[in-house]
Amino acid sequence: MEHPIGHLMQTTLENIKDMVDVNTVIGEAIESRDGSTIIPLSRVSFGFVAGGGEYDSQRTVNPDQMPFAGGSGAGVSLQPVGFLVVGPEGVKVLPAQHITPWERAINCAPQLMEDIKSLFGSKQEKNQQEGPLA
Repeated sequence: MEHPIGHLMQTTLENIKDMVDVNTVIGEAIESRDGSTIIPLSRVSFGFVAGGGEYDSQRTVNPDQMPFAGGSGAGVSLQPVGFLVVGPEGVKVLPAQHITPWERAINCAPQLMEDIKSLFGSKQEKNQQEGPLA
């Protein structure tokens, strides 16, 4: 005979599973007018608890069927994180919350390094094409 707490937990987990799908964390893609695709990103947290207890077996007629009392609960937290933008210029992540200038500088650092690298790379190519100075 299966214990009643197992059924209680199974029912709760099935209900949570119905609430969760990939569109909860990664939203449906949105096509913009310029051809970019915008994908919303979220952080989802779930909490789950179930418990129960049996009454004293001395008060029941059949000790194998003790009265059971139980309960379960779940909580969900959904927090927007940002947007993934896929466009002609490449892929960018735009945060959903306000960021400080320092955070913005850190986020821009990789692009800045690529720009500097391409700038110096084009100067070196130009010098190689011109040849040594006479």
